[in-house]
Amino acid sequence: MQKILSACGVASRRKAEELILARRVRINGNTAVLGDTADLSCDVVEVDGVRVRAPKTEACCLMLCKPRGFVTTMHDEKGRRTVLELVQDAPARVYPVGRLDLASEGLLLMTNDGALANALMHPKHCIDKTYLVWVSSFDAQKLPQLSEPIEIDGRMTEPAAVALCTQQGQTALLRITIHEGRNRQIRRLCERAGMRVTRLRRIAEGPLELGTLKTGAWRLLTERELRLLRAACGLEE
Repeated sequence: MQKILSACGVASRRKAEELILARRVRINGNTAVLGDTADLSCDVVEVDGVRVRAPKTEACCLMLCKPRGFVTTMHDEKGRRTVLELVQDAPARVYPVGRLDLASEGLLLMTNDGALANALMHPKHCIDKTYLVWVSSFDAQKLPQLSEPIEIDGRMTEPAAVALCTQQGQTALLRITIHEGRNRQIRRLCERAGMRVTRLRRIAEGPLELGTLKTGAWRLLTERELRLLRAACGLEE
């Protein structure tokens, strides 16, 4: 609780501890004690009867080049490394928009702008996502199968756009664009065609491109990128 009071500008942590010990802090009407915690988005915290408000934070949107081996959650019950570890020095606390599975890498948007995140993930906006996909057991005759819809969780997907970049024997590099990003969609498409994905890297989402951003690094979106992104998902300026 003293950390919360300090972050809200009420007092230093040491002074906040004294306020708690003096029984001047209440949480949802109950007197706070040392060790208590709260969430200002849903709990009422008061000091001397005056409600404590969370400081306003500016919207922050960044692009992370996610490495393989990280999960796109804030906390993981299995103790695996999360993308939160990679953005500790961001100017605000941000959350992943959508997912890239543990073995996938590349462009991952993270933001604290709930309206933008919800718009990006809403299926009606069909934000294109483009991937480079390395496969083994490649069969050129089965390439058209990758474009065909597949059933996931009881619903058919939209057709994918697939292009063959390079081929060497039974290994190939594909460029695949999908509109929904359903659970393991690209891997399932490849499995259906008898191909095995050995590497999967997202290189674009909507108007944004990963470019030369290094693995594990992040950068803030530019004003132009934000405008294009908001326009792509139907948000007014």
